[in-house]
Amino acid sequence: MANVTVQARISHELKEQAEVILAEIGLSTADAIRVFLQQTVNTGGLPFQPTAKRPNAETLAAMAEVENGGGQVFASTEELFADWRN
Repeated sequence: MANVTVQARISHELKEQAEVILAEIGLSTADAIRVFLQQTVNTGGLPFQPTAKRPNAETLAAMAEVENGGGQVFASTEELFADWRN
């Protein structure tokens, strides 16, 4: 069976972020696409549940604290890091 080429347009940032993770598990981008497509065939649909990216519980708690008038406010990142180091 002959191979075919699949092309997709994605952002440079997404490609770089994915390649770092894939390299850590020993896969190339092409390998990952082949695995994805094979699993799509094997399962008869997407091989995962699509979800929206959501903040974790700690981040949600911090956001709620600021919305309720709590937390600290810094004028600059330098001020933030100076406070953090103390």
